[in-house]
Amino acid sequence: MREFALKTSTQEPDLATAMQVVYQWNYEPEVEELRKLYVKAAEAQWIGDRLEWDRPIDLVKFAKTPIGAGLPIEKTTYWRSLPEETTTELVRRTAAFRLSQFLHGEQGALMVASQLVNAVPHTDAKFYAATQTMDEARHVEVFARYIEKLDEIRPIAPSLKGILDETLKTGDWLKKLVGMQIVVEGLALYAFREMRNLTEEPLLKDLLTYVARDESRHHAYGVLYIERCVPCLGDAARAELEDFALECARSLIDRNAQGFFTSLLQIWAEVGVDPSAMFASLHAERDEITREVQRGRRLGPVQGFVIPTLRRCGLLSERVATHYHGFLRDNFGARVAGETVQEFLELLPDLPEDTARWVMGELQ
Repeated sequence: MREFALKTSTQEPDLATAMQVVYQWNYEPEVEELRKLYVKAAEAQWIGDRLEWDRPIDLVKFAKTPIGAGLPIEKTTYWRSLPEETTTELVRRTAAFRLSQFLHGEQGALMVASQLVNAVPHTDAKFYAATQTMDEARHVEVFARYIEKLDEIRPIAPSLKGILDETLKTGDWLKKLVGMQIVVEGLALYAFREMRNLTEEPLLKDLLTYVARDESRHHAYGVLYIERCVPCLGDAARAELEDFALECARSLIDRNAQGFFTSLLQIWAEVGVDPSAMFASLHAERDEITREVQRGRRLGPVQGFVIPTLRRCGLLSERVATHYHGFLRDNFGARVAGETVQEFLELLPDLPEDTARWVMGELQ
């Protein structure tokens, strides 16, 4: 254990935030769905020591964990030509990077949830945010412990840091809800589901099972609360909230920005992968690789989960849908985003009826 100090070498300079604290003198339930969610969350608390930390990570099974690059690079001839030792190390380091982003995101969620306890105006919403704060502390603990067994904690991606900073800094509690509960938690929930359902590494699967159950409640909190609030907003306030969500989502997947993809390329180069050769292989074989891809299937968390959530919450006007379609088409092409805005909207899937069962892979 490190020697105690008021300031440490690992902390950043203070981030100035703006937030109003709201007292609420009505202690009776006002939003019954949130009160029930609070009770459910309180009953579902668990501790990190429940996981079998003495069990070593099975690196052979771990090597089959999807790297989650957003591109089907594992299907290229270049990937298949790499030595097994290289692909195993690439998967290990890429997973450590992805898990590190989960870890850093959970710390951001911990701080935003604690802000929401102060800032939201309804008692039921304060109660639930308090349980989420406890959940996020536990998630930070278990992700840190797992990553340290696997590799090392990697730095936070600039795009993720930017979203967390903006969500923490804003004085608008509705923007905090949208930035964290819909965008960040939505992306995390989608990623947790993918990794949990496809990994064969037992300790990681157990960890993600516990965390994903919590995250499904966090997402439900955002949806239940925001869809109550949005109809109370004027046009200008609603448009401002839509734009905040748009910029959060854009910064995470825009390949022209210093996002996750740039960091992944650096990690791949560390293990001897030639990004130029890999992308040349992907480009040359794209027709064969994508022939099996059906239009409209869920190819990513933003189009497959975050935007449908925003639509459910009343935050997807035709105006902002045009912007989503534009940057998704620029980054992923018309096969994914659709040729037109209308086609893009038609391709959006519905939210799963039961998010908790969906995240466990029980629903498609």
